[in-house]
Amino acid sequence: MSTAPKLRSTRQRAAVAEALEGINDFRSAQEIHALLRSRGDSVGLTTVYRTLATLAEAGEVDAIRTDDGETVYRRCATSRHHHHVVCRYCGHTVEVQGPAVERWAERVAGEAGFVDVTHTVEVFGTCPDCARGARGKAAGETR
Repeated sequence: MSTAPKLRSTRQRAAVAEALEGINDFRSAQEIHALLRSRGDSVGLTTVYRTLATLAEAGEVDAIRTDDGETVYRRCATSRHHHHVVCRYCGHTVEVQGPAVERWAERVAGEAGFVDVTHTVEVFGTCPDCARGARGKAAGETR
């Protein structure tokens, strides 16, 4: 995660951060906004988007792009560099370390003459519960 300076505290940022604390899977800005509204927090959707982008830039949340191009957010359990395996049906997420991916990224970039390399790798699949139909998702239905 980033070593960015501590963010200024605002009521909206606190509400978004608190909502993220109770979420284990990646969620869209719209889903987080709906959760905030259901709890009685009056935070506008634009503010949620802006706050999530700021938190992601500061390294306080992870942001990934789903198969359909939507950006989703999650406060991760570790501040160490890691990757995610994400269920494309229910959003269930598992954090994973990827030493082989780290070595591959460095080698490929080095072969091309690149230095100061960063990368993002996310793996999407179907979690065991969705594969068994236990989460009530129809085959082919996505989040």
